Amino acid sequence: MPDLPPPQDAAEAALFAECWDAVLSYADLCTAGAGTAHQLADEAFTLGMRELRAAQGAVRGRTARLPVIPQLLTAVRETAAGWESAGKGHKLDPDLRLWLNSEAAARYTGPPLGRPIALRGLRDMPEADATLLWLAEVESLPLPSVARRLGLDPLTTGAELDQVRVLFHDRCHRAHRDTPLDAECRSYARLLDAVTRSPGAETPEDLSRHLATCVPCAEAAACLRLHGGGIPAALAGGVIGWGALAYLERRRRAAEVRLGVGAPSGPGARADDEAARGRVLRGSLLAAAGLLSAVALGVSLMPFGTPDDTDASARDDQKPIAAPDTPHPDPTPAPSRSAAPATTRTVPVPASPLPTPTRSREPAPPPSPKPSATPSPTPSTRTTCRVAYHLDDEWSDGFQASLHITTDTPLSDWQLTWTFPDGQHIGQTWDATPHQDGARVTAEAKSYNREVAADGTIAFGFVGTRDGGNGAPRGFRLNGEPCANG
Repeated sequence: MPDLPPPQDAAEAALFAECWDAVLSYADLCTAGAGTAHQLADEAFTLGMRELRAAQGAVRGRTARLPVIPQLLTAVRETAAGWESAGKGHKLDPDLRLWLNSEAAARYTGPPLGRPIALRGLRDMPEADATLLWLAEVESLPLPSVARRLGLDPLTTGAELDQVRVLFHDRCHRAHRDTPLDAECRSYARLLDAVTRSPGAETPEDLSRHLATCVPCAEAAACLRLHGGGIPAALAGGVIGWGALAYLERRRRAAEVRLGVGAPSGPGARADDEAARGRVLRGSLLAAAGLLSAVALGVSLMPFGTPDDTDASARDDQKPIAAPDTPHPDPTPAPSRSAAPATTRTVPVPASPLPTPTRSREPAPPPSPKPSATPSPTPSTRTTCRVAYHLDDEWSDGFQASLHITTDTPLSDWQLTWTFPDGQHIGQTWDATPHQDGARVTAEAKSYNREVAADGTIAFGFVGTRDGGNGAPRGFRLNGEPCANG
């Protein structure tokens, strides 16, 4: 499948950054590894955004559609089902594979009146109201953040959310009435509506027994209950199905960490914090050990002794570290000082460095050793590629960037690596497949742009998130070779 085109404007770029994290979070639940999760998320995001663009460009009527994030999560489930049908199910979570081949999964693609009530109720709401409900209840965003994203008044967003919950109740109640039900289920419909509207109402025993055995009525009870905190689970389960509760927990933790509204509490959270501190401590110790090793190596390679110490001089000349040291002398040194090491290297025993002018001139012609020292720095600084990094757009917690890489040599495949200086994280990417480990990012070729001719150009772009600074990446390498900026 071809990659998703770049964002059309800053608003769509911000939308990409906002939705990609949710898509990748659910894709990670559905797959067995991080690399496969990125592949599933990339395909699903492409499918979902193309469908959304097509819907926005179509003539608008009274069409029922989900908000953006639920639509993209649905695309993840549909893409996973496509993998299972195409023989790629081994890349998916085993429990998800069982669910995809069950009657529970068939409900999401079956007759409209047989689909989950929460899905039908959310789809039947105005898109703005449905988005407010999803962001607050499922994505666990604080109301001030929701208000900022939707352009609402923070002082009235809480009251609006209460009204939207009532609207969701009404839409689900209507969907439940429209569902083909047997006589027993219909006899409980009015009682179910009354019990779920009142926060203090007790569930009669006969209704409780019925809910324990009837899936459609149990789903309706979860959607219709305005109090008790059951709406998030009802929404997530009705829209994405498998893994709904795990997705809810991930989004809650992500919102707490990203927005700084609090930290997860409890023994598990403390264990996570201690593990994180342990990783930081281990990283610091490794960094210190690496620094000490580098210092020790540098000290061991430093030339000690005087120029007359021919054994030390000869050993020093044979070390690779001598090549980078050659730029330190002045390009036009005094002949007496430069000729001595040169003759020491070519003539084992410099018997008489000063006897006659003729002898002092004979070692002078060997500037032949000098060129041998000059080419060695050249390969280390010579580059066969150039990278132009351009910051296309930037906003409070994200940005959009593009890269153009020019290679002097032909390539049959390529991989570009770099390091972010300010803790940025790469998100949705087009014309490349990204992987990130800490600050280090790797962008790999797609199947259609692997081959690059000599003096050819590679171009791709991405949307990223940031928290504070947004300095340009550094340390670009193409297939392991350093690239120049430009």
